[in-house]
Amino acid sequence: MKHTEVTRPSVEGMVNAFYAKVLKDPKIGPFFIRALGEDLDGGKWYEHLRTLYDFWMLMMTGKKGYRGDPFPPHAFLGPLSREDFEQWLRLFEDTVREYYVEEVAQKFVGKATLLAEQFMEYLDVDGDDDEW
Repeated sequence: MKHTEVTRPSVEGMVNAFYAKVLKDPKIGPFFIRALGEDLDGGKWYEHLRTLYDFWMLMMTGKKGYRGDPFPPHAFLGPLSREDFEQWLRLFEDTVREYYVEEVAQKFVGKATLLAEQFMEYLDVDGDDDEW
């Protein structure tokens, strides 16, 4: 059954499912494996996932907990393309639609799309200027 509201447990489940897909993805998985390892239960992932839970709780509910700036760590991932961000967004959208009812999923997708656009601007990712 899909979630009708954003709770810490639903965010944790969605984030874990999303990054499990990311790690298997041949296009964007290597970026994350190189930075954090290939096992979500492994060392660097533990802290990263908790940060992401807090981040999405803040983004979706306003609940405090996330501290930091999401952009700088991504500057060291290597050259990223618009297609990398589009793939990230596709996987994210698929996952939130599996976890949440349409109204909630659409809010996640809207925030993720804005975030991806901000990341591309911040990281000076070249590509066409078409909207997604």
